[in-house]
Amino acid sequence: MKQAFDDNTAVWLIGAPPDEPSPPLTRDLDVDVAIIGGGFTGVSTAYYMSQRFPDRGIALLEAKRLANGASGRNGGLVLNGITVLDYDPDLIAREYKITREAIDDIEQLIARRNLPVRFRRTGCVHISTTQQSAEEAHQRVEDLSARGVPLTYLRGNELDGVLRARGAHAAILDPTEGLLVGVDLIRAMRPLLVEQGVQIYESTPVLRIREGAPIEVVTPQATVRARAIVLATSGYTPRLGYFRAGLLPVISHVIATDPLPAELLARTGLANVAGFFDDLPRLAYCSVDTEGRVIFGGGTTAAYGYRFGNATTFSPRLDDAGALALRGSLTHYLPQLADVPIRHRWSGPLDLTLRRHCAIGVLRNNIYYGVGYSGHGITLANLAGRVITDLYAGNHEPWRDVAFYNKRPTGIPPEPLRWIGYHLYTKLTGKSPWKRA
Repeated sequence: MKQAFDDNTAVWLIGAPPDEPSPPLTRDLDVDVAIIGGGFTGVSTAYYMSQRFPDRGIALLEAKRLANGASGRNGGLVLNGITVLDYDPDLIAREYKITREAIDDIEQLIARRNLPVRFRRTGCVHISTTQQSAEEAHQRVEDLSARGVPLTYLRGNELDGVLRARGAHAAILDPTEGLLVGVDLIRAMRPLLVEQGVQIYESTPVLRIREGAPIEVVTPQATVRARAIVLATSGYTPRLGYFRAGLLPVISHVIATDPLPAELLARTGLANVAGFFDDLPRLAYCSVDTEGRVIFGGGTTAAYGYRFGNATTFSPRLDDAGALALRGSLTHYLPQLADVPIRHRWSGPLDLTLRRHCAIGVLRNNIYYGVGYSGHGITLANLAGRVITDLYAGNHEPWRDVAFYNKRPTGIPPEPLRWIGYHLYTKLTGKSPWKRA
């Protein structure tokens, strides 16, 4: 059976559980809830909603294959936190608690149901690339440790003992973060959804939505009438007419090696942690999977791309400018890997918001959404299923004070100003602090 995604192939498909796709929808359907999108948000919402409301009819519609979008094309890091632009220690500590519990939930689900999911919760390192950011990181650790967040500040020999990354002045180690293979999780959850009565239809793109009572969801061969819908469509959401001024679909490029010898991983320090990321505008991130492959993204303007008119596809090559720039960023931090060949290269869509954090809420009482994860979707999109289920149940109280609650992303101009603004911002902020290899 074909294992590859459309367009390009992520390394996560190697060793993923076998998965037989569901047939497309070919007949009209009446349901209580239609969930649009088969990634983390859609699958987690289907799981929690069908568990809490076993008597409700729930259909999950995916345009291609489950996990075909960002959920199957990411860098694998499972991270804490929600807001990134504001520094309020009390707020950040509360957000860490929420996301740490969300990671706990994923870990417990995998263990409880004995799911064949590659999951490595061995901590993640947040690198400071300047003296100033190192001092800020030290203060951050002191502030948050006093509020019960289990962070460790690393510098000098302490840092070298964990991660040997060139140019790192200091770092923060968060031991509760890790790596998750999203394709594994989503494929492993398919039988759980079926067991709980969820109807899954793949190769079923939604062409348009007619709001009303009921809402009509039009697909190529049939129409779904639903009392409520869930927009779990990430960077594809503006195509359906929602948050056109709030979401910026950006293509993110990623590279990966073959499994590396244990001795080489030990020399980098990546044998000790799930990965690292830096503090630069074109954030670089690196992870190592359970088989010893090194995965790397970001670190350069060429690692991201925006195409006029919300285009979200790209056909990458191992020898194109993006791959070469990514390799330069990787070997800047880890010169130990200078002679290691890059064997895998893929791309996937991000849905950025102006505030750089997600939005989860409800429109007009029957349109639920979880969008705008801005590169932090593994934790937050899985959390979204629980949040959306609470909102659907009328239980808003646990989430009212959280940054993503009922936010409606906005502030991004229409085309052509959007395209001009993106490339102007990229030119002003995307210059590399080192020379590329």
